[in-house]
Amino acid sequence: MWRVLLEPALLFGSPFAAYAVYLALRRTYPFALDHWTRGAVSTLTLAGLIIAATGMLAFGIFAERHQGAYAPAHIENGTLVPGRLQ
Repeated sequence: MWRVLLEPALLFGSPFAAYAVYLALRRTYPFALDHWTRGAVSTLTLAGLIIAATGMLAFGIFAERHQGAYAPAHIENGTLVPGRLQ
């Protein structure tokens, strides 16, 4: 469950982190409010949304696919056999 929430959040936050690193490399204090103008934040937000959407599409397209039928969990000889792909 955490992976479902963490991957898009990290992809969305990557432009903000890159901008903070850029400000730090310019030897300016990255947490000063005058660097985070409305234009900069809106541009970073749009970039983050585009990166997150593209990343989720790429994860969906290139994810490993399992072939075969799903055998649900069942009980054999009094023991629980977990579900699996056959």
